[in-house]
Amino acid sequence: MILAILQARVSSSRLPEKVLLPLVGEPMLARQLERILRSEKIDRLIVATSNDVSDDPIAQLCENKSISCFRGSLEDVLDRFYQAAKPFNPEHVVRLTGDCPLSDPDLIDAIICAHIAGKYDYTTNALEPTYPDGLDVEVMRYKCLEEAWRNADLLSEREHVTPYIHQRSSHFNINHFKSNENLSHLRWTVDERLDYELINHFYQALYPLKSTFTTVDVLTYLHENPELTIYNTDFQRNEGYIKSLKQDQVQL
Repeated sequence: MILAILQARVSSSRLPEKVLLPLVGEPMLARQLERILRSEKIDRLIVATSNDVSDDPIAQLCENKSISCFRGSLEDVLDRFYQAAKPFNPEHVVRLTGDCPLSDPDLIDAIICAHIAGKYDYTTNALEPTYPDGLDVEVMRYKCLEEAWRNADLLSEREHVTPYIHQRSSHFNINHFKSNENLSHLRWTVDERLDYELINHFYQALYPLKSTFTTVDVLTYLHENPELTIYNTDFQRNEGYIKSLKQDQVQL
């Protein structure tokens, strides 16, 4: 079984309630779920949010959309993620985050296929990026997730789920999935107001014409509107994780 878990919470420090911001009439999270559900390789999709009252709207959204929702620790995201997966005992788990409303179901499937075909412990396109920021996918064996949950103790390892795995390349068989073209300069994640404005622009332009618009469609639109390629590129990639690493030094 291949289980996909989408992490989402309302209490973002940089752009609060971003997952509920509207994209052509629906919350951003709903639009992302719409795209992920087009994956042909995912057997089950769960949203993992916190048990904090602030995340009640996410649970309600999931209920309205008939999407399974697990609620767990707000701070210990690794525990929340693991507890969401545990009842299903899947063979592989796909990790996605709720700030990526341009999630690409074809890319998700390609990474899943590469992961299984290569018999890897962990496969991702996020660590050595060649895809736009916001198309990140991580696939791991459930047994590796379980090992991380049992042994991880650093703040960065508990807040971001997979560092325990991807920082131990001598222990885990890791695969870096890459594109033939380096598009890592493009920023399609939503952490800041400018990020949201750009994504909203894409949806306003593309969704009414083709609700299943693809990454190729976005790239074609950018080719026609090149000024948008640098609209929001002043922000640092993986800023939250870098902040956690600095806090690790205090912890140590």
